[in-house]
Amino acid sequence: MRRTMPSSVTYSFGPGPLTPAVKGLIVVNVAVFLLSWVVPEMIPRLGLYPAGVFGNGWLWQPFTYMFLHGDLLHLLFNMLALWMFGVELERLWGTTFFSRYYLVCGAGAAATTILVSLLPFRFADALYVSLTIGASGAVYGLLLAYAIYYPARPIYLYFLFPVPARVFVIIIGAITLYSSIRATGSGIAHATHLGGLVAGYLYLKGRRGGLLALVRYRIDRWRYERRRRHLQVRHGGRSGGPDRWVH
Repeated sequence: MRRTMPSSVTYSFGPGPLTPAVKGLIVVNVAVFLLSWVVPEMIPRLGLYPAGVFGNGWLWQPFTYMFLHGDLLHLLFNMLALWMFGVELERLWGTTFFSRYYLVCGAGAAATTILVSLLPFRFADALYVSLTIGASGAVYGLLLAYAIYYPARPIYLYFLFPVPARVFVIIIGAITLYSSIRATGSGIAHATHLGGLVAGYLYLKGRRGGLLALVRYRIDRWRYERRRRHLQVRHGGRSGGPDRWVH
């Protein structure tokens, strides 16, 4: 009877199964999106509207806006990014810290939007009476953290050009900053995106040890891996022949 050997080649896409916080966030975002179809009046009440925050005292908006989305494509891209970048970060940090970081980035993005809307410029006046919704601010914070912890991981810019994660964040941050300054009125909340990046950076820097300790760790880890590749150690016991290696 002929036996076929099982193939050792496996295929995978993305970071793997959903982690608890990522799964919960996706479920909530999808549920709120479906509910907003039934009750569209909830969008202007729960979305981020700086004039409403100051004029009507709607202080919940900096936290609720990140669970609303304008259309299916908007929701799909944000949830895809949440899965792609959030799963590995939650495995690394744990569910509690990951959830806290996500909410801090979303709220920090909202605070940036509100502060920018108070500036004495024409684009700020338009932002003051505009409605901002979506998880993009929090997702940009995840992207920043991913670039810090996995700087060499390739990310496809515009789905075409593979660049290291750290370079990707620099490019996206520069584009977002430039777009925020120009304020072309494209309907994209660039100030909110930039706020998510800044909030994520400041929050990680405020952790014990800060970003400096993280950079030192990455350098030490790189040095260790480089030395390990060149290190070969013979087995020192009596078992095994002289050509037996351990590592």
